[in-house]
Amino acid sequence: MRYLLHILLVIVATAAAAFTIFGIPGHLSRKPPLEVFPDMDRQAKLRPAQPNDFFPNGLSSQLPPAGTVVRSAPVATLGGPVYAYQDVPLNTGCVAGTTNFVPTNPLPVDAAALSRGREQFNIYCTPCHGGLGDGNGITKKIGVMPAVANLHDQRIVEMTDGEIFNTITHGKGLMGAYGPLMTAPDRWAVIAYTRALQLSWLGSPAELTAEQRAALTK
Repeated sequence: MRYLLHILLVIVATAAAAFTIFGIPGHLSRKPPLEVFPDMDRQAKLRPAQPNDFFPNGLSSQLPPAGTVVRSAPVATLGGPVYAYQDVPLNTGCVAGTTNFVPTNPLPVDAAALSRGREQFNIYCTPCHGGLGDGNGITKKIGVMPAVANLHDQRIVEMTDGEIFNTITHGKGLMGAYGPLMTAPDRWAVIAYTRALQLSWLGSPAELTAEQRAALTK
């Protein structure tokens, strides 16, 4: 009995010491707490727009050092630079301030865009959709993804570019989101290349110029 009493006294004394040192959870106090592992929660810092004697020019806000890599550089468009946080078609695939998908690609479609689109398509899209976009990628062949969309189906051909951008960005069904993996310009480049694949698949010789038709017969 005396042994149990000693154990109980030790427990009570330990608990009292712990509450005394660390405080009661939820209790407000102006005294700084005792932190065994502060984990840099409190450290010296410079407040914005406040003078200081740390930097030679006495300013807290400094320009980034030469060679610093910009985390979110603006994209150059015909309307001016566009940043990732802006509610514009380039970033959302929708008309600004609405949920309506834009009908066509907001970026110019040229040889450089198609080349970039082909590169990104081969990296991210070919495993499932196949190199031709017909849905016969390696994942289907080995049975991992038995049902993959054929990008030449009329349903997808008739989709607006903005809706395809939305699907690439956020994913749909078994397709994951590629927004975190690809920049917005790269997603639009993939769409441009996809349209080129669809045109090559569904187009007819009648749509070609005389020179192009002559080249095909050589």
